[in-house]
Amino acid sequence: MTDVVMIASSTPRPAVIETALAKFRELGAQVHLVGNFKAAEMEAVQGWATTHKVSPPASTGQHTQRKMDTMSANERLWFHLEQDRAARAVLRKADVVVALDERAVYSAWRLGQTRRTPEILSGIAAGLRAVERRREQGGVVVPEHAPGPVAAATDRLRRRLRGLPSDLLRNATGPLALRGRVGARAWRAAVSAPGVPDTLRQAAAEQVIEGMWRSGRQSGAIVTARAAAAKVSDPAIRARLLNDVVSRTLRSGKTPDNLAEAVGAHLAVADRHYAAGELTEASKVLLEAMKLAFHRVAHVDQVTSPLAADPAGFTAPFRESVAARAVVEARGRLSPAAEPPKDRPLRLLVATSANANFLQLIRDHYEANPDVELRFLDMAEHPGLKRLNTALQRNIGYRLGDDPLFGHSAEQQLRPYLDWADTVFVDWCKDPAALFTAVDPGDTRIIVRLHSFEAFSYWPRLTDFSRVDDLVFVADHMRDLAVASIPGLSGEHAPRTHVIDNGMNLSNFRRTKSPSARFNLGLVGIGQVAKDPLWALTVLKQLREQDERYRLFLIGGEMSSKLSNAVKAYTRKLEKALKPLVEEGAVVRVGATDDVAGALEDIGVILSSSVREGCHVGLMEGAASGAVPVVRDWPFFAGGEHGAGTLYPAEWVVETPAEAAERVRALTASEESWRNAGKLATEHALTTWDWPVVRLDFDRLFFGR
Repeated sequence: MTDVVMIASSTPRPAVIETALAKFRELGAQVHLVGNFKAAEMEAVQGWATTHKVSPPASTGQHTQRKMDTMSANERLWFHLEQDRAARAVLRKADVVVALDERAVYSAWRLGQTRRTPEILSGIAAGLRAVERRREQGGVVVPEHAPGPVAAATDRLRRRLRGLPSDLLRNATGPLALRGRVGARAWRAAVSAPGVPDTLRQAAAEQVIEGMWRSGRQSGAIVTARAAAAKVSDPAIRARLLNDVVSRTLRSGKTPDNLAEAVGAHLAVADRHYAAGELTEASKVLLEAMKLAFHRVAHVDQVTSPLAADPAGFTAPFRESVAARAVVEARGRLSPAAEPPKDRPLRLLVATSANANFLQLIRDHYEANPDVELRFLDMAEHPGLKRLNTALQRNIGYRLGDDPLFGHSAEQQLRPYLDWADTVFVDWCKDPAALFTAVDPGDTRIIVRLHSFEAFSYWPRLTDFSRVDDLVFVADHMRDLAVASIPGLSGEHAPRTHVIDNGMNLSNFRRTKSPSARFNLGLVGIGQVAKDPLWALTVLKQLREQDERYRLFLIGGEMSSKLSNAVKAYTRKLEKALKPLVEEGAVVRVGATDDVAGALEDIGVILSSSVREGCHVGLMEGAASGAVPVVRDWPFFAGGEHGAGTLYPAEWVVETPAEAAERVRALTASEESWRNAGKLATEHALTTWDWPVVRLDFDRLFFGR
């Protein structure tokens, strides 16, 4: 005789139940009912072996009551079943357990976590099929020495992955089932058990990952994905499983511990497609790998970056991937770049895409230079070029030997510019640099300038530097990072590299400051997490512990929380820290302004609190205004050969907020010491970074003199 136990969280329809009971009896089964239902209605139905309605305990302690108050209806039903002696007795002898409704599924699943014997099913039809199957097989023999509950559940799950009904699988792997440690451990073991076909393992693992994530077990989801992926033989399934948790983690605003593992899995799939000649698929997966590896959350929207921590190690998977190497393979040029003409003006094309922030002085200077004929190209304003710039997969495919139409289109769009220009100066090493190097430039000289954030993006990994003659950096530490992490910047085909400061008109910032500015700290530019204004607030608090005359002025637009959850989290923390300081007048939010020079008139100390910078323009402008510079040793580059301490005078640079506060106190101790320090800062800024000085470097770059 097969014992079937039905679990109900509400009263089932009597007519349906009566018909079902008759069918179960024909198959030689006796059926018991437990749960929460209208007892009178169910007892009137003929055919039950037993019925038992559970009820809340007569009395509960405060701890138990608080626990019950936090339970969902699904969890409460299971709690009552566990506490009810009669219900436990019925469930102990069950061969088949059938959940009659959605809320009862959770209880059926929990029962399966603690007992080996019963077959757990959802719905009457599934129960009838199970009883019929048992009848045909003559019943199920239970081993004399059964394993423990977790091992038993794991074994059962592994055996039943093939036939588990989708609704039961969905509920059994939902947040309720996986919120508990037992359920999470059992499913993690099940999806990583040997002998499960890849497709079934993938289906179950994805459900478990989803359930764990929704139940708040994000770290458990990552462990589960890695465990399941390690047992998968299909590289594509392995990559998808790892991509699932990595993408979820990045969307949540955090850098996943297994980012490199997921990137490597994608590159393995790309290599497989590339070897098979499946170039379109290879380009698609390569792009996925690049977007994961260089996601803004991992490098831009937090105060740490795995690339900055280990440039060569982080990018090693791309150097080891055959397909990734093929994308940046040096194709070179048929003709070397020609020397600047001596019998006519130099034809200079200045190109960018939607960002000309650092080009105005260059354009003004060379447009007025009789030895130069200048044209400006904003590729974002030309539909054809804009489409090609954003066609990342096609660009990758073309470099792999696929999509010749992309190369033809790039040639058509760019050749008129290349034929006209003697020199092309591409500002920002991003999409324009990748597109210009997709074609042979002929004898036109190609110069690219890399500022800062590009080094943390995939764009330099899509640029053929064998077609770049000169690569310009704004600081030595950026060159160090780029050379260590970007393929093509070393070896015989690497371009010449230069360090040239950003062009800035600093003479306009030299202003007379009032004595009251002495205790005013300024931070210019707070629109990025990299600026780390929280560090500046720590400095301010330490200063105000001894002297409440110190205030902090925040100049510039706010961060956009829409960029990512990482920015949102930082902004939330910043706003919480700012609120009391603003209320007491310790912090003044100046906001965005077109007159930064005017705003700096009230600033006596200029801070750079950033974790990374190329060259901090706001700091340089503040120094030119006569504010005393205090520069954090930018953590992304601290300890390297170059950094803030080599870009600026060493005495400007500090390591900790305490050192920053000490420098501020020492240099603002008297008006005389403050003004003297400000004067020295102005002289250094104007003689080092002002445009009349820097433009000579650009003349040498363009004319070779």
